[in-house]
Amino acid sequence: MNYTTQPAEKSTVKVTVNYSAEEWEDAVGKAYLRTKGRMSVPGFRKGKAPRRVIENFYGKGVFFDEALNILYSESWDGIISKEKDNFTVVGEPSLSVDDISEEKGVTLTAVVPVKPDVEIGSYKGLRIRKYEYNVTDEEVEQEAKRITLSKVERIDVTDRACKSGDVVNIDFSGSVDGKKFEGGTAEGYDLELGSGAFIPGFEEQVEGMKIGESKDITVKFPEDYQAEELKGKEAVFAIKLNKITEKKYPELDDEFVKKNAGCETVDEYKKKCRERLERRAADRSLNETENSIIKAVCDTSKAEIPQAMIDSEINNSVQEFAVRLMNQGLKLEDYLKYTGTSMEDFRAQFAVSAREKVMASLVIDKIVRTEGIKAEPAEIEAKIAEQAESVNKSAEEYKKTMDPRQVNYIESDIIITKLFDFLKANNEMYSE
Repeated sequence: MNYTTQPAEKSTVKVTVNYSAEEWEDAVGKAYLRTKGRMSVPGFRKGKAPRRVIENFYGKGVFFDEALNILYSESWDGIISKEKDNFTVVGEPSLSVDDISEEKGVTLTAVVPVKPDVEIGSYKGLRIRKYEYNVTDEEVEQEAKRITLSKVERIDVTDRACKSGDVVNIDFSGSVDGKKFEGGTAEGYDLELGSGAFIPGFEEQVEGMKIGESKDITVKFPEDYQAEELKGKEAVFAIKLNKITEKKYPELDDEFVKKNAGCETVDEYKKKCRERLERRAADRSLNETENSIIKAVCDTSKAEIPQAMIDSEINNSVQEFAVRLMNQGLKLEDYLKYTGTSMEDFRAQFAVSAREKVMASLVIDKIVRTEGIKAEPAEIEAKIAEQAESVNKSAEEYKKTMDPRQVNYIESDIIITKLFDFLKANNEMYSE
C-alpha cells in the first residue's frame, strides 16, 4: 500500500490510497471468510459454498464492499497516525473508489475534514473591555434571606381575597373560539400569584378572588408562544378558587442561623454570604473578561471551519441540554414533542454559538502555539502538590490515586491561565 495527500477545499485533505493486486486479493479472501455464512447457494449447505461458486452465482463483486471496508479499516488509522504532524482529522472521511481491477488492485480516495489553520489579524494592541462586578449590601441581604426559603410555612387564609405572593389552589378550563385546547384544563392546581408561571394577564386577573368564587378571565397568548395553534390567540379561562395559602418566613436571627447555618450570629453569617457572593462576582468578572478578549481576537480572525467541527459542538450542546432535562425528570424527545419543535430546528438553535466556540478554540490553540506557551514540569508538580494538600495528602500519595486525564487537565489549566495573562498584558483593558 502507498498513499498521497493533498490539501482540498474548505479545510479538507484528499488522501489517495493505492492497494496492490496482492493486497486486494487478500482482502477479498478475508471478505469471503467473513460473509460466506450469510450466502445461500443451491446444492450447498449455507456457508459451505466455495468462493468461486458464490462469485459465479451472485456476481464477481459480491465481496467487494466488505473487502473495501477491510482495506480501509486496516490502513486508515495508520495513515492518520503518520500524518498527525501535518494535519488533524476532525470528522469522518467521504470515501470513493477510483479503480478496481485484479491486475492493478484498488485506488481509494478519502476526503477528510481537518482542523483548519487560523489567520489572526491581531491579538496584541487591541482595546478590550474588562468586566468588574462588585457585591452590594442589598445583594448580601437577599443572599442571607435565601436560607429562610427552605423553612417557609404555608398558612391557610380564609378571611380575605387572594393577593400577589399567595399560593392559590384553582380549577381552570381554557378554550379558544369556544373549543377546549390540550393542556388548558386542570383541577386542584397550585399557583403562586406573581410568579409569572402562566401567560401574561392570567395571574393578575385571579388576584382579588375569594375562596369558592368562580369567574371567567380573558387572556391573549403571546405571538411567540411555543404551541403554534395558540400563538396570538385570545382564550377564555373558567376559574374556580378552592384554597388560599400565604407564606410565612422565619425571622433571620442569631437563634435561626445557629440552628440552620452553623454560625453564632447573623453578622457572622452575612459575612460568609458576602464572601460567597464576592467569589461568584470574581468568577463572573474573570469569565466575562476572558470571553471579551477571545471575542475581540476572533473578530480579527478568519478560518474555514469544517461543518464536522460545528456539528460536533452542536452534539455536545444537545447532550448537555438532554442531561439537564433528565435531571428534571424529562426526556429530550418528550420536550421536543411538548414544544412542537423538530430535532432539526432544535439543533439549529445551537449553530451560531457552536461556530463561535469552535472559532474560539482554534484561536486559542493558534496563539498558544505561536507564542510557545507551555506548562513547565515544575508548575505541574506545584499544582499537584496544592491539590494534594487540599485533601491532606502528600504529593506522592496523591499521584497514586490520580486519573491520567487529571494531569492533562492541570497542564491545560496552566496553559490557559498563562495565555490570558499574556493577552491582558499585551492589550489595553478598560472598564465601563
